[in-house]
Amino acid sequence: MELAEKEAILGMRRKHGGPFGAVIVRKGKVIAKAHNEVIKRNDPTAHAEITAIRKASKKLKKFYLSDCEIYTTCEPCPMCLCAIKWARIKRIFYGCSKDDARKIGFDDKKFYDSMRHRQKNMKSIDREHCLIPFEIWQDIKKKTRY
Repeated sequence: MELAEKEAILGMRRKHGGPFGAVIVRKGKVIAKAHNEVIKRNDPTAHAEITAIRKASKKLKKFYLSDCEIYTTCEPCPMCLCAIKWARIKRIFYGCSKDDARKIGFDDKKFYDSMRHRQKNMKSIDREHCLIPFEIWQDIKKKTRY
């Protein structure tokens, strides 16, 4: 967790983004460390956890990190939590809570709430056309499942 904290401070000092850091560990060895880079990259998905997942996946040359754990300075937001789940990371250790984050201006409540209920601004269109790539995928015999 100390490395995640150092990453968070480094990112803030460099003006890359908010006070968030993350470290991915595999079998006791640090695989990747990252900090929030939303401002640096003009990328709303460049949260510390996602950046760390990208680095770890690249280093390990695999997209499942099921033999890894993640340490993050704050309870993951819904986007990061989903990315962690997609990466199959089994254990998450976090420092500050989402309530701590809310107190300093990072309020994810609306995102947590919208995950529970389908957004009113969402509408399915052109489903028949969009099923075509699904059918092609289904017919591929040798494919890498993920």
